[in-house]
Amino acid sequence: MASTPDVAELSYEEARDELVRVVSELEQGSATLEQSLALWERGEALARRCEDWLIGAKARLDKARAAHDENAAASAE
Repeated sequence: MASTPDVAELSYEEARDELVRVVSELEQGSATLEQSLALWERGEALARRCEDWLIGAKARLDKARAAHDENAAASAE
């Protein structure tokens, strides 16, 4: 794995796509133990990044829904 970008800089799609590649490489079982450990650690970081993106997206949706509900309630009065 040459020059991998910082996980914190990846978009959701980039992190997800790289995670798929990492899992595929691990499943092949052709890496050395040291390479497998590095891949595993990278995969864990990528999975956390994806989860952070999804949590953030859910928070934005919840906020938008709450604002919509407030506007609807105010209009109904």
